Amino acid sequence: MTNEDMATPRQTRGDVAHTIVKAGLSSVPVIGGAAVELFQHVVQPPLEKRRAEWMEQVGQRLKELEENGLDLESLQDNDQFISAAMHASQIALRTHQEEKLEALRNAVLNIATGQSPGEARQHMFLNFVDVMTETHIRILKLFQFPNSPPPQLFAGGLSNMLEHYIPEMRGQRELYDQMWSDLNSKGLVTTPSLHGMMSANGLMVKRTSEFGDSFLGFITMPE
Repeated sequence: MTNEDMATPRQTRGDVAHTIVKAGLSSVPVIGGAAVELFQHVVQPPLEKRRAEWMEQVGQRLKELEENGLDLESLQDNDQFISAAMHASQIALRTHQEEKLEALRNAVLNIATGQSPGEARQHMFLNFVDVMTETHIRILKLFQFPNSPPPQLFAGGLSNMLEHYIPEMRGQRELYDQMWSDLNSKGLVTTPSLHGMMSANGLMVKRTSEFGDSFLGFITMPE
């Protein structure tokens, strides 16, 4: 079984849209031909642009697992794995964010090694990766095992921790409040707000739910 057999995604809606737009532009007199060439130059089809790298990376990881005893041939008959690999592949073609791509690769590997959280959670978790940014994931990881508060912080809110450990979020309260709301609405965290005052010890309390821990385990490299 080849790496391409394992990870080749099907044509996405983006490619269909590309074809439709290309056909539409071609029908426009005079400017159509030039517009098509410009479109092809600036916006490559998502399938062709990212497929090769995704297949190479997933295939290489699977090969490494095979060297450690994984039976790749058996995966061909594993419908749960095939469905998840296709699902993850579709999502991978829609992002350039490396942390999301890493999460998707790890999810595929966890399923391949029999460490799926169950089909329902598996499907939901892949969809979570699709709609989240990599900053959502970083925030969730931060509050699974919080670091010590900054030395000068004796009391404050979780927002102080977030802005300290994710510096690019400093002064971006509206943005990170929305991200936290996203995580909370998905049941991944146990605290509805980042802004309640608490002691330094309180700031180090774990904030991820069991569901959140399950999600993070699913997108973490299998041991």
